[in-house]
Amino acid sequence: MIKKYAIIVAGGSGSRMKSDIPKQFIEVGGLPILMHTLKRFKEADSEIEIILVLPESQFGYWSELCSIYTTVPHQLVKGGNTRFQSGLNGLQVIDNEGLVAIHDGVRPFVSVDIINESFKIAYEKGTAIVSVLSKDSVRVNGRAIDRSTVRLIQTPQTFQISLIKKAFETEELNTFTDDASVAEHAGFEINLIEGNYENIKITTPDDLLWAENYCSSK
Repeated sequence: MIKKYAIIVAGGSGSRMKSDIPKQFIEVGGLPILMHTLKRFKEADSEIEIILVLPESQFGYWSELCSIYTTVPHQLVKGGNTRFQSGLNGLQVIDNEGLVAIHDGVRPFVSVDIINESFKIAYEKGTAIVSVLSKDSVRVNGRAIDRSTVRLIQTPQTFQISLIKKAFETEELNTFTDDASVAEHAGFEINLIEGNYENIKITTPDDLLWAENYCSSK
């Protein structure tokens, strides 16, 4: 059996949410956002080992939440100062070969089907990056481009473990906006798979309102 891991990265502060608590801990539909996210991965495959990467300063608050709400088993890892460093910290606690999905903690509505498809394609091709077509017209430096050529990148971004560990052996660059950009920099092919528009990253109060409505409709 192929070993599967999920690294859930959650380092938000809540500034754009205008919240006193980090956005990943805000309650939506009866649970903190981050707990919805962890549950989705366990629902996809109960054998997935979950690694949660949080700022060390948030460990105590997270422990309090775990004593209040039912959550799924996971390993807690200290985050870094950047997204790259947090991803690297998560990867460093994995000793086995297999597959790893790296996912934003504040994307709680990723579907089970997408998670499983990402593991399937990563197993076959090395990488699987969830994306959707842009619904809006797109301009770059003021010039219109064909929006059918534009993909909006989501997570999970799933990889063969040996591949993504090799990619992270580089120095961090400002161009590393996600894990796929790290893999691409290392010369690995990026395979895009279809996501869905419900898999939003909850960042602003408007996103939070949408998330509440989404939970209420289920």
